[in-house]
Amino acid sequence: MEDRLCLQYFLEPQQTFQRQYEALRAIVVGGEPLRLVADRFGYRVPALKSMACRFRASCRRGVTPPFFSRTAEDDLPVNAPAQTNTAPSCQRLPTADN
Repeated sequence: MEDRLCLQYFLEPQQTFQRQYEALRAIVVGGEPLRLVADRFGYRVPALKSMACRFRASCRRGVTPPFFSRTAEDDLPVNAPAQTNTAPSCQRLPTADN
């Protein structure tokens, strides 16, 4: 199975929220240095440091980060069946070439 496009989606995020999420995840979960993460995701170190500080402050206040929106399924009881998604499981992702 060819997962190159799916892999590219995670390793080279194009959308702003996803790029922020992946950069913050690399810092918080991966413990990676700011400089390396900033280089990888196209941020300046001071901007990434500020983003990480705001993210941590939001977490301390109990504010949900803006990366994902709630859906109707989020309000279902834990044992309720999820609604079926009819969308393709992996669509071709936009690249810099197109």
